[in-house]
Amino acid sequence: MTPGLLVNIDVDDLQKAATFYCDGLGLRIGRRFDGWMELVGAPAPIYLLPKPAGSKISPASDGERDYARHWTPVHLDFVVDDIEMAVKRALKAGATLERAAAAHAYGRLALLADPFGNGFCLLQYRGRGYDELIGG
Repeated sequence: MTPGLLVNIDVDDLQKAATFYCDGLGLRIGRRFDGWMELVGAPAPIYLLPKPAGSKISPASDGERDYARHWTPVHLDFVVDDIEMAVKRALKAGATLERAAAAHAYGRLALLADPFGNGFCLLQYRGRGYDELIGG
């Protein structure tokens, strides 16, 4: 089997999450499974997994899920054509803006959080995108 990438996002309210990611980021509901769902429209499918607040985060940890804003070393960047429009759309759907779009050599980047405390970025490439950082 060819290696691939799937994205899984824990949420405490499946319908609220589907509404946010569809209305706020332009994704679409794909397949529905027994209690969870797939979102399509990004380069990799995104699966929304309902997990109640206070449930264990892992069999190897005593930590519990908390849907207040939290930090994790892994987050999603959504590449967009018009960052101003994308930020407005995400905010209207319930995102929180943590840093307005700022210019970088590779494009403009805005930092946000979804209604479940997960951080994400909206990125509008400039020129050759990340290749702008290496010259040539």
